[in-house]
Amino acid sequence: MRIIDKQHKPMDNFADRDHCIQYMCAVMLIYGRLTADDYIDSSEAANDPLVDNLRTRIQCVHDEGFTAAYHDPERRFISNAVTVTLRDGTQLDEVVVEAPLGHRTRREEAKPVILEKFRRHLSERFSTDKVENLVARFMDQPSLEEMAVDEFMDLFVVENSRSIKYKKED
Repeated sequence: MRIIDKQHKPMDNFADRDHCIQYMCAVMLIYGRLTADDYIDSSEAANDPLVDNLRTRIQCVHDEGFTAAYHDPERRFISNAVTVTLRDGTQLDEVVVEAPLGHRTRREEAKPVILEKFRRHLSERFSTDKVENLVARFMDQPSLEEMAVDEFMDLFVVENSRSIKYKKED
């Protein structure tokens, strides 16, 4: 709670937003997404007064069971729950997530999501063919583990990028 509950604290930078559950929930409720870009100072979400307005109305409530699950070495769950109460008093069904998608107990479920994220980020720099080539390489773990470091690094060279030349100092 002391790390993530920042209902009334100003959001001055990326780290403030990244450590504020109210900010995360408000962005999700307003935009239907939460990406790394939403934390950047110049982002639409970071500059939206509606996000701040909603953030001040989101309250965190400590759940002893969630804390116990987090500290249990067999579980290490980062459990969360969300209950939405509308202005007219209507309360939507609570949604509870014991283990987020990245947790070890949900590893198989997470793999396709991680692969899609990998593809999406690669596609910002490389052609479709290069992306598929990289994905194929990463899907072949034995071959990847045998690859020399310089060969591995060469996979990520962006063609037609400007070369940086360093001048040797005397």
